[in-house]
Amino acid sequence: MALARLLEGKPVAEKIKLEIKSQAQKLKQQPVLASVLVGDNPGAASYVKSQAKTALELGIIYKLFQLDKDTTEQALIDFILKLNLDKTVNGIIVQMPLPQHIDCRKISESLAPFKDVEGLHPENTGKLFLSRSGFASCTASAVMELLNSTGVDLYGKEAVVVGHSEIAGKPLAFLLLDKFATVTVCHIGTSKAGKLEEHVRRAEVLIVAVGKAGLIKGDWVKEGAIVIDVGINRIGAKIIGDVEFEKAQKHAAYITPVPGGVGPLTVTMLMRNLVEAAKLQQ
Repeated sequence: MALARLLEGKPVAEKIKLEIKSQAQKLKQQPVLASVLVGDNPGAASYVKSQAKTALELGIIYKLFQLDKDTTEQALIDFILKLNLDKTVNGIIVQMPLPQHIDCRKISESLAPFKDVEGLHPENTGKLFLSRSGFASCTASAVMELLNSTGVDLYGKEAVVVGHSEIAGKPLAFLLLDKFATVTVCHIGTSKAGKLEEHVRRAEVLIVAVGKAGLIKGDWVKEGAIVIDVGINRIGAKIIGDVEFEKAQKHAAYITPVPGGVGPLTVTMLMRNLVEAAKLQQ
């Protein structure tokens, strides 16, 4: 039995980067991304390095603002409001996770929608719901680019999304609906009802974004399915996804590796949103 083809993010990202770089060069001024990091979370710090490296590669100015972990919610909102008014800044990203005393939703709501390059402001999520152009979540956009790269028509396909977060599951449901896939969203309620396996077995397109290692058993995967594993779980020295990779690879037609699948594309989607924001503003 042939193993599934690997859906690696890097080759897809490299093609998109060429277009982003070309668009950025056509702008009157170099696009500027303001990145706000509160505290010293190692995961966020790693993501910041990746963003800075990609920005440099694409001719984007990357400004990192590091705030103390004790920064109050109001002080962070005030700082963002200043960036909203700064005409030299085209896009703003607030690195997650934030310290526990800060409400992430209030922070997302304080961003100017036209500078919200992560697509988390209610106006942008509303546009997604209405199938209007806005900024979509970088993670969800990365998943859609990987699906596009397979050449498979999603029209009428049974698509199952496991996880209903605001950066992955929920926006993905709307993006898949725009492609006329038949979409099922599973979550903790599905699992507690004992129905997760039943839904997964039906999936022609399976996207898992939970953050729980080995949640999806490999032998649940339908023959010939496309499997996109967004989960990142550190087990000892290894990083693995939410899907049992080796077993799933024996059933799927396409599958993302973890790491190396969705991750490399996420930062690229962020930079694409930024250049679009700069074009609108200029």
